[in-house]
Amino acid sequence: MSVKLSLANLDKLPERVARPNYRQADLKPGIVHFGVGNFHRAHQAVYLDDLFDAGLDHDWAIVGAGVLPADAAAREKLKAQDWLTTVVEQDSGHVAARVTSAMIDYLVPGDVEAIVARLAEPKIRIVSMTITEGGYFIDPASGKFNPESPEIVADAKNPSAPKTVFGLVLAGLARRRAVGTPPFTVMSCDNIPHNGRVTADAVIGLARLFDPELAEWVQHNVAFPNGMVDRITPATTEREKKFLTEEFGIEDAWPVFCEPFRQWVLEDRFPAGRPALEKVGVTFVNDVSPFEQMKIRILNGGHAVIAYPAGLMNIHFVHEAMQEPLIAAFLKKLEHDEIIPTVPPVPGVAIEDYFTLIQQRFSNPKIGDTVRRLCLDGSNRQPKFIIPTIADRLKAGKGIAGLALESALWCRYCHGTTDSGAVIEPNDPNWDRLQATAHAAKDDPSAWLAMEDIYGEVGRSSLFAAAFAGHLNTLWQIGARETLRRFLG
Repeated sequence: MSVKLSLANLDKLPERVARPNYRQADLKPGIVHFGVGNFHRAHQAVYLDDLFDAGLDHDWAIVGAGVLPADAAAREKLKAQDWLTTVVEQDSGHVAARVTSAMIDYLVPGDVEAIVARLAEPKIRIVSMTITEGGYFIDPASGKFNPESPEIVADAKNPSAPKTVFGLVLAGLARRRAVGTPPFTVMSCDNIPHNGRVTADAVIGLARLFDPELAEWVQHNVAFPNGMVDRITPATTEREKKFLTEEFGIEDAWPVFCEPFRQWVLEDRFPAGRPALEKVGVTFVNDVSPFEQMKIRILNGGHAVIAYPAGLMNIHFVHEAMQEPLIAAFLKKLEHDEIIPTVPPVPGVAIEDYFTLIQQRFSNPKIGDTVRRLCLDGSNRQPKFIIPTIADRLKAGKGIAGLALESALWCRYCHGTTDSGAVIEPNDPNWDRLQATAHAAKDDPSAWLAMEDIYGEVGRSSLFAAAFAGHLNTLWQIGARETLRRFLG
């Protein structure tokens, strides 16, 4: 018989399910987090749960917040189970379930006054976020904040009723400034190069549009530490819910399944204070850049390398893609020949060992990560995970044949059909534009690279354009499988 997840039922859970060693009622809020999705609940919330379990820093509990329509549904699911989450770790030789209780409240999405009031409370000393790579209003080609984004323009015109995360953060900071409360630290937990700087650009850039003095104050008084986060965490489906009920006897409306591996590297810039996360495995450094570049290029870039050929071959799961010899060999060749050489030395890390670990993680048959998830949102991910590597290779006069093939595979995927003719459902916020451009590129490959906001200078490289066009034409002639076979020789 299964047990519905709730505080009242914690003692009724099976013995092999780990549960908090602390009482949720004894926690006090210290962090407001925007974007309470699967990754946050498998990563930041788990580290804090470990810390609270150790009897430490109970005044750093999480208060959830959100701005998207989906956030309201997520809040209702978590509210019905007292903000608890079941986290299931799986790989080929390991499965374990734990219930975490690091979040103690979740503000109603859209309730601007309640969110800003909570942000203004002195006990809130960190505001963190996981709002996806596309949530920062970055111009893909330049990598800089775009103040002309419609949502940003709307917030600048009506700063008292913001609808973006950055508008809400500014409203909270402005209220604290007005009453003399020291500012909180703003901490991005998204997979973006220099995510702290990018977040600062968005917050300060928005402020400049309507209050230059506030912008100046934020620039000189608010900390935005950079960080590298890592844990493979797929979306939750009925498959995961059913497994949790059958294997562990728990009814959880929104469990999280993830790999056992996790990593968090943070710059230690928290003037308002921070929890002692170094005691539960977080690495604090002066400069996160080497770790960040290693992870974003090798892991996130590697995800893109395997995703699009797998999508064109109708492969569903990521571990199944790694079982396809052509895809595994393509990943290995492209990483060794073109990606890893652009990664600088990382303190205490052997890059080859790191890549071996990445291959093992991608091959985890228990995690259930899907190829479609990896293919999602290429218009925001490619400019962060792939195109900077191409740019570095071109500047160094090095070969880009494999990276050009990866880009051609993305273009071919966005055409909207697999090699077998199966329809690929829209899988990008800009799908209509991408699909139309991919259709044009079938006859004129330069149409794809002409997306200046995505490719920028890389798209104007004659060397890259020639390699891209050759690969795209080959993909249309013989398909992804035979193209990989030919490329691998």
